[in-house]
Amino acid sequence: MYRRNIADSIIEALSDTPVILVNGARQTGKSTLCGKIREEGAFQGQFVTMDDPATLLAAEKDPLGFLEDLGKYVIIDEIQRAPELFIPIKKLVDEDRKGRRIILTGSANVMMMPRVGDSLAGRIEIHNLWPLSQDEIEGTRSNFLHTLTDTSKKFKVSKTPWKDIAARMRVGGYPESLERSSTSRRNKWFADYMTAILQKDIRELANIEGLTEIPNVLKLIATRVGSTINMSDISRLSGIKNTTLKRYVTLLEHVFLIVKIPAWTKNTEGQLVKSPKVYLNDTGLLNHLIGLEDESFLEQRSNAGAYLENFVVMEIIKQLSWSDLYLKPYHFSIHRGSEVDLVLEDRAGGLYGIEIKSAASLQNSDFNGLIKLSELAGSKFKRGIVLYTGEQYLGGFGDNLQAVPISAVWTG
Repeated sequence: MYRRNIADSIIEALSDTPVILVNGARQTGKSTLCGKIREEGAFQGQFVTMDDPATLLAAEKDPLGFLEDLGKYVIIDEIQRAPELFIPIKKLVDEDRKGRRIILTGSANVMMMPRVGDSLAGRIEIHNLWPLSQDEIEGTRSNFLHTLTDTSKKFKVSKTPWKDIAARMRVGGYPESLERSSTSRRNKWFADYMTAILQKDIRELANIEGLTEIPNVLKLIATRVGSTINMSDISRLSGIKNTTLKRYVTLLEHVFLIVKIPAWTKNTEGQLVKSPKVYLNDTGLLNHLIGLEDESFLEQRSNAGAYLENFVVMEIIKQLSWSDLYLKPYHFSIHRGSEVDLVLEDRAGGLYGIEIKSAASLQNSDFNGLIKLSELAGSKFKRGIVLYTGEQYLGGFGDNLQAVPISAVWTG
């Protein structure tokens, strides 16, 4: 069983917060994580799941009585299936804020449901659980973000052959995918997984007629990972009206299958791109959707730019979910000009730029986007790195600009 790095944050939150919500896509390990916290003695209480029909019926029939019977400490799994529980949870928490602790898990972003956000405002702490990160798979905890934001520190790196990086991208981080020994077996699991997402989470979130259209929309998004999302283009290719398409994309975001990264536009100029970039939550799922049956495809670095960007960005998003640093993710891009794949902004407005390259060697031009960002940000620009697939940690590209082997992301 994998140790999830976010567990410590959840346990800490239990000391002062009455309701904890663990959000994330299905099969990322939410129930397992909560069970482990309970098993290790950090939380004493019942575990019930709304995936059980009898339990769900009882919750719907008498929400307040259902909760009172469970006691003051309880884990409620797949809470999005029983939105009737949120108002009674508010009532019980307000009556005994210090004595009651409730852990909720959700496979859909329940905070987007009507009245839920308002009912639990000030009473809930939210933790997003993504597929396993590379350091979790290896049983470690990366210090990458702390090293990035401390400009006096150098990154810890290890020699990681490209073949190993390609294998990591191919498998992804879903626990079940990691247990499958071949691409064909992983594809079978991902196909069944997508069916379950459609039939459970998306169907319950919205009463839509075009349920069968959503997988095609997701595939079109998969071919555009790392790019700003162009709704008109996808609408034209899919034959789906733009308004309907936006609704589908929102649903995919709500079930945590896609992630949008907003543009950094603080220094607003006409040439700055303002559209968000889009990524899939996992490169194993990405490979399945694209149909990469040929395992040698990713072994060619020139083929892998967008996949590697998706892989690294999601690794950093995962680390942000448990980090004690407050860093907001953005991307930076100028129309027909320079770009930076990921920009992290701290509370004081300090910026840390990360460019991702699949090449094993670099040129000065690979730093153009970081240099442009530093010019626009001025003193707010703290550090810029180019993550690449070589083995050397290199400076000399400019003030606070370095080339860093990509393995630093998970070795820290």
